Amino acid sequence: MSIFNGIEILARVGGDKALIEALRGLPTSVIGDVMGGRLVGTTALRPVNRSAVSVCGNAFTVRVRAGDNLLIHKALDLLQPGDVLVMDGEGDTSRALVGEIMMTSARVRGAVAFVVDGAIRDAEAFEEHRFPCWSRGVSLRGPYKEGPGSINVPVTVGGLLVRPGDVIVGDSDGVVAVPAALAAEVASKAREKVSQEQATIAAIKDGTYSSAWVDAALKSKGQ
Repeated sequence: MSIFNGIEILARVGGDKALIEALRGLPTSVIGDVMGGRLVGTTALRPVNRSAVSVCGNAFTVRVRAGDNLLIHKALDLLQPGDVLVMDGEGDTSRALVGEIMMTSARVRGAVAFVVDGAIRDAEAFEEHRFPCWSRGVSLRGPYKEGPGSINVPVTVGGLLVRPGDVIVGDSDGVVAVPAALAAEVASKAREKVSQEQATIAAIKDGTYSSAWVDAALKSKGQ
């Protein structure tokens, strides 16, 4: 660990390829549901890419002051293949934290996506290169480079707590973070729920679906 003048850089965590593969391709909505309480997942972060996008990778986290990307530049140097760079920019959208140049650096290092609780710029470049990115907004204004910041610490993006080494799953609905210790169980439950939902859709189409549960729920509430 290194701490100096408000800058903190911790050792990287995670990157279990088997756990990442177990969750790959599963819908974020289903993962959020099976993790309980329907309180899991980002809010207010939207996919920058207009084309369909789905990604699964290892969370590499960085927290910075609003409008300042000094530590994000350092985080780029530390990325490894399969990483999703998760950036806590305090939700500020007045200045872009990343753009095409930084996206290119991440792609060259094998990173698979950005998640930014802040703004990005060069939005068209993310679409052109099909590099998945979720952000709170877009701003043409560039960032400061003064610090402080932290790398490989727990962060919050769009209301979602992300710990270093979590498995990040993102799609057109949003982003979820699954702790490595829970990844295998979550993947199993999510696949079961996907099968159940497919069966429900099939029943609706062939006319055998019953919505009796709605009346039962209303009755239990005194209606």
